[in-house]
Amino acid sequence: MKTCTKTTFTKILIFVVPFLLFGCGAKWSEEQKEGFNLVYNEGGLTLGYSPSSGVSIIENKGFAFKDLNKNGELDKYEDWRLTFDERAQNLASQMSVEQIAGLMLYSAHQSIPGRSGGRRGFGGATYNGKSLAESGAESSDLYDQQIKFLTEDNLRHVLITSVESPAVAAKWNNNMQALVESIGLGIPGNNSSDPRHRTSADAEFNEGAGGQISMWPTSLGMAATFNPELVENFGDIAATEYRALGIATALSPQIDLATEPRWGRFSGTFGEDPQLDRDMARAYVDGFQTSEGDAEIEGGWGYNSVNAMVKHWPSGGPEEGGRDAHFSYGKYAVYPGNNFDEHLIPFTEGAFKLDGATGMASAVMPYYTISFGIDQGNGENVGNSYNNYIIQDLLRDKYGYDGVLCTDWGVTKDYNNITSFGTTPWGAEKLTVAERHYKIIMAGVDQFGGNNDMGPVIEAYNMGVEEHGEEFMRNRFEKSAVRLLRNIFHTGLFENPYLDSAETERTVGNAEFMAAGYQAQLKSVVMLKNAQNSLPIQPEAKVYVPKKYYPASQGMFGFGGSEARWDYPVSLDIVNKYASVTETATDADYALLFINSPNGGSGYSTDDVEAGGNGYVPISLQYSEYTATHAREVSIAGGDPLEDFTNRSYKGKTTTATNTADLDLVLETKKAMGDKPVIVVVNVSNPMVFAEFEKAADAIVVSFGVQDQAIMDILSGKAEPSGLLPMQMPANMKTIEEQFEDVPHDMECYVDAQGNTYDFAFGLNWSGVINDERVSKYK
Repeated sequence: MKTCTKTTFTKILIFVVPFLLFGCGAKWSEEQKEGFNLVYNEGGLTLGYSPSSGVSIIENKGFAFKDLNKNGELDKYEDWRLTFDERAQNLASQMSVEQIAGLMLYSAHQSIPGRSGGRRGFGGATYNGKSLAESGAESSDLYDQQIKFLTEDNLRHVLITSVESPAVAAKWNNNMQALVESIGLGIPGNNSSDPRHRTSADAEFNEGAGGQISMWPTSLGMAATFNPELVENFGDIAATEYRALGIATALSPQIDLATEPRWGRFSGTFGEDPQLDRDMARAYVDGFQTSEGDAEIEGGWGYNSVNAMVKHWPSGGPEEGGRDAHFSYGKYAVYPGNNFDEHLIPFTEGAFKLDGATGMASAVMPYYTISFGIDQGNGENVGNSYNNYIIQDLLRDKYGYDGVLCTDWGVTKDYNNITSFGTTPWGAEKLTVAERHYKIIMAGVDQFGGNNDMGPVIEAYNMGVEEHGEEFMRNRFEKSAVRLLRNIFHTGLFENPYLDSAETERTVGNAEFMAAGYQAQLKSVVMLKNAQNSLPIQPEAKVYVPKKYYPASQGMFGFGGSEARWDYPVSLDIVNKYASVTETATDADYALLFINSPNGGSGYSTDDVEAGGNGYVPISLQYSEYTATHAREVSIAGGDPLEDFTNRSYKGKTTTATNTADLDLVLETKKAMGDKPVIVVVNVSNPMVFAEFEKAADAIVVSFGVQDQAIMDILSGKAEPSGLLPMQMPANMKTIEEQFEDVPHDMECYVDAQGNTYDFAFGLNWSGVINDERVSKYK
């Protein structure tokens, strides 16, 4: 074997044009980039490495390979000619228990640059012991806490949240990859992200627009297009932007079947229909994971691929009363309709049966919930990640899934309050942190979301050795290591994890991607009512846009939030491009109202506890005061170490939406406008009761997180509405209380003054009720 090290060519490298190394008889060339080198193999894979990492290039049969473990030999895992599985198995066999334990960690949320403080432990980043401003560090530098978990805890999976800019993200990625390349076995970092393609309502689109990242409707909005091809195209574009940011795993899509209309995460789903959800899930994962042409390495995987972590097995949709399992008061998913199997369809028939070459989603995240009464093996009511029946018997054995399983964030942490956020050890509250890790590992899960510390994983390993012996536990750890490493090999990170920041800037949010996202926004808008053809608004029309009341809010993790205020709900600059905005209703031809669907709370109230109640209150999907006269007398599930009761019923209790002023706005504006058209645009995150204001609206348009400009393109007739409802709209709160949390399409739907029923797959265009191939297929 002949070795050509990087030092051999230091003096003859040309910055842009590679120099062919004919003197060594090699089939490769090397190019120096900013902070890293690229090595081009003729007919083989391109390598990237940092000159500062200590990695050298090994030549074998004329091709170049990275000596990641610096032993001067070509190990199987370093040989890009071998299969992913061969390489992953070889590397796993070389890893210490501590290295595997680090691989099983998934970091807490990381912003770039790091924040210096925050509530609930979020933030607290320091640079050489100082804040970023005091330290003189660059925004793209690693901060102290990241250096620790990468070097001392062997962590290689990092969850990225906000970034200062695409270029900063790229440079941070290179700094991180250079660090981990320099230590141990040279295993690259696998960065990930929650969905990040949200819109900025007042951003204006034009054909030359670029931006931080392309902007698309919410998942519920994509479902409203009833167009899987559009979703696959989104996945392809999003994956391209993710890879340009150094992100190789998407913590998405959220394919929970949204059969409970009050659930707070409804808007992140593809709606309540199992067939539509199935097709959208398949399209999304195919778009993210598939590489083609020169970008493909093996089996559809390659440099354009992003691992899709579908969530949440076996569905977080059927939460009792709509309460969410981020909190103890929402820990139970219930199945009063005995409809558990239908919730698996988006996984087993969608994400696990892809049209593309990658075959199935490469990772799965179980939800926090206790799937109450489902365990047919041990009869346990524990969180899904702890449940051997749900993980091993069903997902692993029955459905043959051998990809990565990662817990949701914080499931092993202690909690001390029913309202605690980010600490969710449901059903395992009385176990120690290490015992929780052990139970999860033995259930068949590979990775711990939100854990930067390998200590409890090592403790869990030692528990396994004591119970089953060293050989058994070593094999169990290697099994998880192979799965986790396979996903890093899938995306070509072992060959080249480095980014050209200038190329990143050209890629992320480019004009083509922005245009595709904007067209998707237009196609997601649903028109529910258009009495007397009130829409589109006439050219040169005068429109009245009243201010809206915004109640005080608190941002997640203690960041953001706002004081109560009155403000315009839409950019008047954008509206003025389509019509003339007037100061009063008297001078207007139309009123344009922009409201949000009712915010009926989370289902728990500390005020109720202080008043002597059990804390459980209704979640309302109407604006006005609601009393739960039709709720269950006794909850299906209940029980918590911090509670001395099991009945979580809220029957007879009253609640009011925090944004009830939106209803007042519509009714008062109708009085002010008289017979002139009132157009109501509702930004929808959950099903809602339209009976309160529908008759006061001449036209109703529903949106799912789109730009103001997209709304105005629809209202003005520049674009025609084509979206369809991806869920039912209930007639009243009684039907919401009486529906089953686990059953789709089981509510009485609202019928408006025009005689139209706001059911699944309903929508209007300028000609009337849409009845096309999409409706025929899914309804």
